[in-house]
Amino acid sequence: MAEEITPELEANRNDDAMRMLLSDLRRLEANVALGGGQKRLDKQHELGKMTARERLAALFDPGDEVLEIGALAGEGLYEAEGGCPSGGVVVQIGRIHGRLIIAVANDATVKAGAWFPITGKKNLRAQEIAMENRLPIVYLVDSAGVYLPMQDEIFPDKEHFGRMFRNNAVMSSRGIPQIAAVMGSCVAGGAYLPIMSDESLIVEGTGSIFLAGSYLVRAAIGEDIDNETLGGADTHSSISGVTDYKCADDTEALKKIRELVRHMKAPSPLAGFHREANEAPSGRDIRSILPPDRAQPYEGRDLIEALVDAGSFTEYKKEYGRTLLTGYARIDGWSVGIVANQRNMVKSKKEGLQFGGVIYSDSADKAARFIMNCNQKGVPLVFLQDVTGFMVGSRSEHGGIIKDGAKLVNAVANSVVPKFTVIVGNSYGAGNYAMCGKAYDPRLIVAWPTARLAVMGGAQAAKVLQQIEVSQLKKKGETVDELAAQAVFDRISAQYEEATQPVYAAARLWVDAIIDPQATRHWISRGIEAANAAPAERPFNPGVIQT
Repeated sequence: MAEEITPELEANRNDDAMRMLLSDLRRLEANVALGGGQKRLDKQHELGKMTARERLAALFDPGDEVLEIGALAGEGLYEAEGGCPSGGVVVQIGRIHGRLIIAVANDATVKAGAWFPITGKKNLRAQEIAMENRLPIVYLVDSAGVYLPMQDEIFPDKEHFGRMFRNNAVMSSRGIPQIAAVMGSCVAGGAYLPIMSDESLIVEGTGSIFLAGSYLVRAAIGEDIDNETLGGADTHSSISGVTDYKCADDTEALKKIRELVRHMKAPSPLAGFHREANEAPSGRDIRSILPPDRAQPYEGRDLIEALVDAGSFTEYKKEYGRTLLTGYARIDGWSVGIVANQRNMVKSKKEGLQFGGVIYSDSADKAARFIMNCNQKGVPLVFLQDVTGFMVGSRSEHGGIIKDGAKLVNAVANSVVPKFTVIVGNSYGAGNYAMCGKAYDPRLIVAWPTARLAVMGGAQAAKVLQQIEVSQLKKKGETVDELAAQAVFDRISAQYEEATQPVYAAARLWVDAIIDPQATRHWISRGIEAANAAPAERPFNPGVIQT
C-alpha cells in the first residue's frame, strides 16, 4: 500500500532536504574560512598579526550578527594557481558602536593577500555597496598587490584594480567616510589607498607602504635601502606624513578605528522608509516549503507568509496576473513591496490554465504597475525568484508578451527605491532580469541552497545542445545511434547542471551570498537599514512604456 503523503510529511521531507543542503554549505564555508590553510594562519600569529577574520571580529561590536559578502567568491577558480579562497579578501557589514559599517580585510594567508581578478571584483562590490547606501567603509590592508602572473586580467580595464582608487576619490567627494589601516604590506598602486582615505593608520613592525619595494628600488635606481626605512611605520608617521596614526599592534589599530567611528555624525537626511514594531512570521517554518524537486509546484503565498511579519501581507490585484504575487508587507517591521513567483498552476478567467513560475502578459502588467506604486510611495522592493521565464508560443507572442515583459523590465530598471533579491529556486532566462537579477542593481542579492541560475532549464538546454552536437557529428560522416546520442545528452546535462548550481554563481559574485532561508529576514532588514541612510538622488521616471 502506497504511503499517504500528508502535508506534515511533505513539510518534513522538504525540511530534511534543505538541512542536507545547508550542511554541505556549512562544510564548504568552514573550509573557505581557513583561507590559505592552518599553517599560514599559524604563520600570521607568529608574525604578531591577527588573521583577516580575527581582525573583523575585533572590529565589530561583540555579538553583532554580521553579513558576509562574497564568502564563496573564487570557489573552484584558479586551480592551476593553487586557488583563491574567498577571493583573498573578507568583506562584512556589521556595527561599530551601533553604526552600520562595511569592512574589507585582505587575507594575507592567500598568496600574501595578492589581487586575483575575483579579488578586484569583490573589492569593487564592497565599494558599490558603500556608495549606494552611503555606508562608511573600513579597509584593513595586508596585501602584496596585483598577482603578477594574472596581471593582464586585473590591471588595465575599467572594472579592474585602478577602479578602486577612482572610487576612493568619488566616495570622498560624496562625503562617505573611509578609514584605512595598513596592517601588513601595502605596495605599488595599492599604496594610494591609505592616503586617498580620510584617515589612515599603520601598525608598527608589520605595516609598510611603498610604491616600490627595496629590491625594485635597487634594480631601478641603484639605491640600497631596507623596506622598513623605505616605507615602515616610523617613516610614514614622522617623515612622509602619509599615515595619521601609528599603532603598536593590530589590537591597538582596531581600537583606534572604533574610536574614530564614534566621532562620525549620524547619517542625515534619512530616506524615511517606514518601520513599525516587528512581529514573527505566522506561517510554516521557511525551510519546509520548497520541495527538493525543483519542477514540483508549491504555494507561493506559503513562502511569503513564512517570511513577512505576521498578518502584514496585503495582496495587490489578487485575482489578476496570478502567476506573480504582489503586495505590501513588513519584514522585521520595515514596510516592503513583495514581488514573488507563484509556483502553483493557476486559472485565469481570460487565459485559462497558467503554469506556475512562468511570467505571462497579465502578470508582467500587474507587477510593473505595482513596482511603480512602490516607487510612488517610497517602499523598498523585495523580489522572491523562482522563475522559469516568460510564456512562449503564438498565443503569447500575438498577445504582446514582449511588450508587457519590456514594461516590467523597464519598471525594475528605473526604480529608485532599494531593491533586494532572493533567489529561492529557479532563475532562468529573461525571468532573472524581470525579477531583478544582478544586472538590475539590487542592493543585496542572495540565493538559497535550492537556487538554480541559467539561461534555461537544464533538460531543455541539454536537449538543444545535444541536437546541435549530434548534427555536427553526422555532418562529419559519423554514425550516431540512440545509445551514443544518450551519452552526449548525459555528458552535456552534467556539465550544464554544474554551471547552474548556487556555488557556481557565488564563486563568480553573481550573488552576494548563499544563505540559510531562516537568515532571509535578517539580510533584508539590515539591507533596508543601510539603504535608509541614502535618500534617492533622482525622481522615478520609467521613460517610454508601451501599453
